[in-house]
Amino acid sequence: MKYSKKLPKRSVRSKGTNLKVHFKNTCETGRAIKGRGLRNAQRYLQDVIEKRQCVPFRKFNQGTGRHGAAKNFKAIFARWPEKSARFLLDMLKNAESNAKEQELDLDKMVITHVQVNQAPKGRRRTFKAHGRITRYCSRPCHVQLFVSEQKWYNPKKKDRIKPLSQKKHQKKVNREKIKN
Repeated sequence: MKYSKKLPKRSVRSKGTNLKVHFKNTCETGRAIKGRGLRNAQRYLQDVIEKRQCVPFRKFNQGTGRHGAAKNFKAIFARWPEKSARFLLDMLKNAESNAKEQELDLDKMVITHVQVNQAPKGRRRTFKAHGRITRYCSRPCHVQLFVSEQKWYNPKKKDRIKPLSQKKHQKKVNREKIKN
């Protein structure tokens, strides 16, 4: 698999092909980290693995449960795709080591491009009673991401989103205003 576009100046890239991880979950997780700083995205994916933050599902959300934690992202549907987060975290670590090799400023690195494509399906069969054969497929994916150094990016300004459990409910805030 070739890269989809040319690499901008002061940028690094990372690529994974035929990854044994669900395409749809990885697509939504990649959409959630695009535009974030490198360190911020790594913290976010670590929080997803530890189930402190969720990944909002916007496109591939059929059959996905609704969850209150998705309100942080102005969405309704959310999941915690742990395996996808681990794979993307490994790719970000690869991009980080590439940036260190080129002596780029890691605090100014921003994820500018994430692309997830479907890989060839792994086809398998299971044998059932009465001579029936049922096929089932795995849906792996190809992932590529670009991380660029941006002069305008301020890592202190873009803090990670607070988990929903730490936010106060709006009614409680209104009651406190009335009391004070």
